[in-house]
Amino acid sequence: MNTQLQCFKMVGSGLATIGLVGAGAGAGVVFGSLLQAYSRNPSKADALVRYAMLGFALTEAVGLLALMMAFLILFG
Repeated sequence: MNTQLQCFKMVGSGLATIGLVGAGAGAGVVFGSLLQAYSRNPSKADALVRYAMLGFALTEAVGLLALMMAFLILFG
């Protein structure tokens, strides 16, 4: 019975790490949009970088929450 529980924990934590894929894709979208916006209006570079960093931080926070959930499932 204990081996089945360990197996389900492994599967659950693996499924919880799928959120990290979304965080990686989200970071790519944020910086890709930064490059497009900068190429259209270079005079607003400071404001654009600030918004990009905010977007990157929020995107990575979601990825860290997914990783935390995977660890909670695995070791909880």
